[in-house]
Amino acid sequence: MLTRIKDIATQLAPRLIEIRRHIHSHPELSGNEYQTSAFVAGVLSSCGIHAEEGVGKTGVIGEIKGNGKDSRTLAIRTDMDALPITECTKLEFSSRQTGIMHACGHDVHTTVGLGTAMILSQIAQELPGKVRFLFQPAEEIAQGASWMVKDGVMENVDAVLGVHVFPSIPAGSIGVRFGALTAAADDLEIIIIGESGHGARPHEAIDAIWIASQVITNLQQAISRTQNPLRPVVLSIGKIEGGRAPNVIADRVQLLGTVRSLHPETRNQLPSWIEQIVANVCNSYGAKYQVNYGQGVPSVQNDYAITKIIQLAAEEAWGDDAVQVLPEPSLGAEDFSMYLEHAPGSMFRLGVGFTDRMINYPLHHPLFDVDESAIVTGVVTLVYTAYKYFLSDISE
Repeated sequence: MLTRIKDIATQLAPRLIEIRRHIHSHPELSGNEYQTSAFVAGVLSSCGIHAEEGVGKTGVIGEIKGNGKDSRTLAIRTDMDALPITECTKLEFSSRQTGIMHACGHDVHTTVGLGTAMILSQIAQELPGKVRFLFQPAEEIAQGASWMVKDGVMENVDAVLGVHVFPSIPAGSIGVRFGALTAAADDLEIIIIGESGHGARPHEAIDAIWIASQVITNLQQAISRTQNPLRPVVLSIGKIEGGRAPNVIADRVQLLGTVRSLHPETRNQLPSWIEQIVANVCNSYGAKYQVNYGQGVPSVQNDYAITKIIQLAAEEAWGDDAVQVLPEPSLGAEDFSMYLEHAPGSMFRLGVGFTDRMINYPLHHPLFDVDESAIVTGVVTLVYTAYKYFLSDISE
């Protein structure tokens, strides 16, 4: 079966590159993937797969039923949205939309999902169970997965697979990670309320800007001294807003930030821990405060058994040397984790790095580019993993 899968993928390779370049040239921002969705639905339909559009607002789903010998359903999720970045690659097929770019590789993800659907549709009679394709919008704003789940895409799903490009791994290779792959990402707003006064007489006021600086310093120091270093937490304040004039003591400052963590137990403690530190600082200097902590997407926790299937499938397809077991998680976030609240699953890293270039630009960079030979690697890995999943005896 593997030889057959690789032969079909090789035949499809020119078409897959054409698809990727079309999607890359026509990027759409989160929640506005209307043309991309129509294009995806058209490709699925051309393979004889019924495509349902408008799922999760601008998402698309399709399903291959297989031969019915296995009652399980495997979902394969790929995301479609682009970023508000001006592309600087000067590729012939670079973005035609000013200020919008596929700088995170979702054009590759969508192409890999379509290629997987093309091949599985050709071997459907040898496929024991159902495969449901989830082409998801709005991953970049961490909303699309929840929209899709709300529309029922995970009903009766027994396992789910995902893929994400990784420029630090060379094309032709993949990376697997057992356990935590990405971090939970939460939103933080802190408002410091002081009392205004003349800049020349700070002792008559309560300086919200100075107190805000103490809050930031205390939070960063407390992380290193009170949080378990083996359970990392990253708290970054990305925006500070306050004050009205250079000679007026500010009476209100707003801090906006992000909080990243890997362990659910640690994450659950963070809101009260942050508020206690803010309270201690503000109470010391007579200020009032508000702390608004918004939970975002949880950490991606890869299931061991499903990750092992990916690893073995990729090693069989490409050789042991082409498969890396990633030693560390990323503190980036991925809303693929929302699907994992409904079924076990795993996301792997697809190497897209050029081996003949001095620099492989990182994700979200205006010069980000991929070695397109990685598309076939991703497609074959997903197809063969799906096939081997139904030969396994793991269940939900």
